Amino acid sequence: MRMLKDTETFPALFIGHGSPMNAIEDNEFSKGWNAMAKSFPKPEVILCISAHWETNGSFVTAMEHPRTIHDFGGFPKELFAVEYPAPGCPELADHIINTIKTTSVKPNLAWGIDHGCWSVVMKMYPDADIPVVQLSLNRDATIKSHYDLGEELISLRNKGILIIGSGNIVHNLRLIDWYNSNDGHEWAIKANEQLKQLIVNNDIDSLVDYQSLSKEVQLAIPTPDHYYPLLYILGVRKENEAISFFNDKCVYGSLSMTSIKIG
Repeated sequence: MRMLKDTETFPALFIGHGSPMNAIEDNEFSKGWNAMAKSFPKPEVILCISAHWETNGSFVTAMEHPRTIHDFGGFPKELFAVEYPAPGCPELADHIINTIKTTSVKPNLAWGIDHGCWSVVMKMYPDADIPVVQLSLNRDATIKSHYDLGEELISLRNKGILIIGSGNIVHNLRLIDWYNSNDGHEWAIKANEQLKQLIVNNDIDSLVDYQSLSKEVQLAIPTPDHYYPLLYILGVRKENEAISFFNDKCVYGSLSMTSIKIG
């Protein structure tokens, strides 16, 4: 299979995806995603771990033609009209199912590509010509298990596969300020900086045990769904591998668009 041939190590990305509106807006964040995609070779396949696909157990999309899922409400009709007709890649799904050892991964033929994935990927690769596969977040797993599963995916980076975790480091919709689109609350900025420093220090124990961190971090991560994709991307980081930040900004008070490149 072409996409499983050995290649140079691909980078891995954690993307702070923010509002679905980024998919139809030409703003600093969508431009940042596009610029990042142009900074390295075009991948054979994209594997995305999105905050918006939680399941009981672990699943991977295995269909030939995944549907575009509009899993949100209250946005303009133009956003619901967006389609991202990228093909799937059952071969990669089979490979993941057969090689992951820390948990049982099962095929899924019903999900597709949710907005945590397509709102970002369509800005990176607008031609929709790269196969996309999604791996679900197992809500029954321990926090450490998400990181451990990420570690098992590391070999895919040498198979022409771009691994993307899509969520937000700071994500508290209850405290959002729709009138403050260009800044963050003081606590959100502090949490963002604290988590970034732990990432730079490769302090995985503290990042896994985030519930023991500061009160600012507790406000930043009231639920773990948007945080878990980060752990997968940290899991695929090789020893002493370079790490950098982009789109590093808090918006609407309680959202961080901070994104990370590994490699």
